[in-house]
Amino acid sequence: MPKGTNQKLKLYYLSRIMLEKTDDDHRITMPEIRKALEAYGVTADRKSLYDDLEALSVLGIDVIGEKIGRNYYYHVGGKMFEIAELKLLVDSIQSSKFITEKKSTELIKKVTAMASEYEASQLKRQVVVHGRVKTMNESIYYFVDDIHRAIAENRQIGFEYMKWNEDKQLVRRKDTLYMVSPWALTWDDENYYLIAYDEAAERIKHFRVDKIKNIRVLDDRRTGKEAFKAFDLARYAKMSFGMFGGKPTKVRIAFENDLVGVFIDRFGRDIPVYSTDTEGWSETSVEVAMSDQFLGWIFALGSKVKILGPKAVVEQYREELAARLEIYKDHENS
Repeated sequence: MPKGTNQKLKLYYLSRIMLEKTDDDHRITMPEIRKALEAYGVTADRKSLYDDLEALSVLGIDVIGEKIGRNYYYHVGGKMFEIAELKLLVDSIQSSKFITEKKSTELIKKVTAMASEYEASQLKRQVVVHGRVKTMNESIYYFVDDIHRAIAENRQIGFEYMKWNEDKQLVRRKDTLYMVSPWALTWDDENYYLIAYDEAAERIKHFRVDKIKNIRVLDDRRTGKEAFKAFDLARYAKMSFGMFGGKPTKVRIAFENDLVGVFIDRFGRDIPVYSTDTEGWSETSVEVAMSDQFLGWIFALGSKVKILGPKAVVEQYREELAARLEIYKDHENS
């Protein structure tokens, strides 16, 4: 039998055939394997293929052979990812606004390559997320990599930090670079945030990674190790609504009992929940970063929630409600 033109790649093409054309529900016979190899310009006799299939098993590809009726069939059993796990990865990629449309397509194509051609059809899913806005910053992946590298090398970073203006353009917040010591990356409200120590301000700050531009890793060593060691990232994320900063404040809130799940989802299962004198109502005490974002969240829960204290927060909320009413009064008179 004359040898094919791609004989040196025989094992590679055999692995592709087994991974792409077989799974737990789809099997292939030895004649079909030989025919598929011929399409790649590879010839093989039956005896050498037995040895090659054994070699694939040694390399970590779980090739299973079994007799069904009068024929012998082969397929790949356990794979690195089960089809359910690949579906979860595809759904996560599609639903994340942090990942651009272009990068989503590229990543899903790579994920699909880990499945057989039969399983791949199941990965052509479309997850619809209401109101999702995909990021437009294609460089964000490299920025994340730069931040991780700076953390690993114990170095500071410098970058431009952007904001939206009234013309819907991203512009610099200030003319000079932000110079900080990166300590962690966290995920909140579908956005990546950099947690860093600002030596000039002597405190921990956070920055939206998709609003960072022209990042550079500096030679200066990081500072703020003690500040970050005392920093509770999980607690900070829970109290910072949408990562909008504000003064940490302990707030007492009363709510109807059917909203207990809302507060547990927001603040965690460890929050205290007390019964009140009002039937059907409970009370909790949580620490939040006082901001318009927090007050807006309370407002969205309507009359089923009431801020009990401290007095300054109650007054701030009353003023906010009054300001909203005033806006609509002006509208009625116009």
